[in-house]
Amino acid sequence: MEIGNKMMKINWKYRIVFAIGNAILYAVLLWVFDYFTDEELFPIKMLIIQSVLFGIFFGIGFPYINEKFARKFSKKVGKNIIPNLEADETIEIEGPGNLFRGMEGVGGKLFLTNKKLIFKAHKINIQRGQTDIAYQNIQEIIKRKTLKLVDNGIRVVTTDHQEFDFVVNERDLWYEKINERLKL
Repeated sequence: MEIGNKMMKINWKYRIVFAIGNAILYAVLLWVFDYFTDEELFPIKMLIIQSVLFGIFFGIGFPYINEKFARKFSKKVGKNIIPNLEADETIEIEGPGNLFRGMEGVGGKLFLTNKKLIFKAHKINIQRGQTDIAYQNIQEIIKRKTLKLVDNGIRVVTTDHQEFDFVVNERDLWYEKINERLKL
């Protein structure tokens, strides 16, 4: 069974807030460059026009392009990810996900097997490899927000107090399926 392949849709409220935030940030950065140089680099009208266009592109255009092409790319990259399994281990559920290893959000695939939770990184990452978490070592599963905004994070806390932060699509379904495995 595969879950999490459905791409998240970003609603228009977030897109508009993101566009306005990007436009303001871009305008401030251009103004700072302009302020610390001897000559005026950008007339105020040009600064406003550039900021609005930048905000529109990154707040509305970039998410649109991402929705159109990310699905094809992620399917192509994720197709060849196969975890190393024990002899009597079988994959029950799989889907795309990220695991934070330090500051890097490592992309790959998350697997629920009959024995453990597995994350296997794809080859495009700096940090590669496989992370195995046996169900009997999981103390707690916590729903979390990525960047304190987006409801797509899960934290797995082990009995030795290690924390694994995952980012997945369909977070509530992953949360439910992992908790089902813990009750067995």
